[in-house]
Amino acid sequence: MTAFLVVLVIILFGISVWQMNRIFQLAKIKPSVNSEVASDKDNNTQGYLMMGFLAFMYILTIVTFWLWGDVLLPESGSEHGTRIDNLMLISMIVIFFVGILTQWLLHYFAFVYRGNINKRATFYADNDKLEFIWTIIPVIVLAGLIIYGLFTWTDIMNVDKDDDPLVVELYAQQFNWKARYSGADNTLGDANVRLIEGINQLGVDASDPNSKDDKVVTELHLPVGRKVLFKMRSQDVLHSAYMPHFRAQMNCVPGMITQFAFTPTITTEEMRNNDKIVEKVAKINQIRKDKSKTLIANGEEALEPYEFDYLLLCNKICGVSHYNMQMKIIVESEEDYNAWLAEQPSIEEQLSKENQ
Repeated sequence: MTAFLVVLVIILFGISVWQMNRIFQLAKIKPSVNSEVASDKDNNTQGYLMMGFLAFMYILTIVTFWLWGDVLLPESGSEHGTRIDNLMLISMIVIFFVGILTQWLLHYFAFVYRGNINKRATFYADNDKLEFIWTIIPVIVLAGLIIYGLFTWTDIMNVDKDDDPLVVELYAQQFNWKARYSGADNTLGDANVRLIEGINQLGVDASDPNSKDDKVVTELHLPVGRKVLFKMRSQDVLHSAYMPHFRAQMNCVPGMITQFAFTPTITTEEMRNNDKIVEKVAKINQIRKDKSKTLIANGEEALEPYEFDYLLLCNKICGVSHYNMQMKIIVESEEDYNAWLAEQPSIEEQLSKENQ
């Protein structure tokens, strides 16, 4: 309450000073010439500043792409990612074209038709032809983009049962991820947050026969070339499962199950050998190397070299440790995936071990 009153007093003091300043300004004797009316010099200055700002925006855009164009994502590691990238490319081309054109018209007209005491502005009450043009063109362009996006989204979200997708649950909680594999039956057992106890951190229903062979892990492995259907849950708040290199994102909502499916097409090792990834990794490691010199000089440990990995991130600001909420994803061959999965204990084995 004290802090609120202090802030209120400061605000009222500022208002008082401002009002007193206004009174002093009104009390001054006004000059014979009206200084509030823009002169030709003022109008010319503003006109040239508009063109200068237009040039600044264009130059800044070019420099930004030149300096930071390499931070964009490499080719997609999923089958549907190409369609997402095409949709993004088309949208950005349209946005940049319209933006460049409209900004040019805005600043150019402000320059050419700047104020002049010898010219009188022409007033149009309305112009049906112009209004039709600048209304129908955006409607057609936006409708085309929306329809294209809806068809793309529908194709991505449509999961064909004939594909026999691998079913995996992604479980979000502040501030980590867990994955639950559906086992040999490819069917996840029932789960409920009310059943969370001991090592059963996902609330899996141990009495459900489908849950016996489910496996809970903290590192996500995916077989290349096989569709994966992710079932997503959240234990506490709204999270978002974001896998940028697969162009995949879906909210994890408490109290409901959401889903997203994609087919990995590039293994982790293959992506590590991608030219853009190799270049990025080298650049990152050079920065870390330079930073390590300072750390060593201060008696601290050097930073370890960075190695590329696919990551599952949270794309919602879900709390103080949101930035650290991530899980490594390894895309590998079917044989390597099966060998890894066989080594993971099932929920039934884990619960039996805990009860011993």
